[in-house]
Amino acid sequence: MTNPIARLGELGIIPVVRLEDPTQGDRLAEALLAGGLPCAEITFRTAAAGEGIRRMCARSPEMLVGAGTVVTPEQAQQAVDAGARFIVSPGFDRRVVEWCLGHAMPVMPGVATPTEILMALESGLNVLKFFPAEALGGKEMLAALAAAFVGVKFVPTGGITAANAAAYLKLPMVFALGGSWLVAPKLIAGGAFDEIVRLTAEAVALVAQVRSGGGKT
Repeated sequence: MTNPIARLGELGIIPVVRLEDPTQGDRLAEALLAGGLPCAEITFRTAAAGEGIRRMCARSPEMLVGAGTVVTPEQAQQAVDAGARFIVSPGFDRRVVEWCLGHAMPVMPGVATPTEILMALESGLNVLKFFPAEALGGKEMLAALAAAFVGVKFVPTGGITAANAAAYLKLPMVFALGGSWLVAPKLIAGGAFDEIVRLTAEAVALVAQVRSGGGKT
């Protein structure tokens, strides 16, 4: 079976999902699959996260579902019990990282500074979430950090939109993007799943275009 993190890199876009109602995950999974993107990061920003992961995994086993905004080992356990196949944290928390490594669970901690990158490398991790990307200085900050850490790959998240996604994807240190624009809470809450399909298909096409040498900056 393909390593979940490697698969995320192949897909290039990770939809970052906030669920208010766990039943919303059913139709959301269908929309993402219809748009050609079989993955999702369900954030633990709401109480619906655990059940949302469970429902999405059960109803759409072809989806690669992970948990985001995981800030405690207890949340990581809850996510794994629900069926999550990868863990994403907004920052580097050694407890969460060590729990994941100890349970053979792929993890992408968030980093914003050289010190945090060094801590991740010490833990044997080299695919890291760069968060909050735009607020930290965007592409220029990411390029500056990456220059000092050859071989480290980043998943910029935070402020990524359809307008700036191509510019990030063109950076050689970018492994994939984390974005909520294609699964915005208002779209999910409003039942605008046809729009989610359209935005997802556009994102998938953009990744393919950029990686083939095209795409606008």
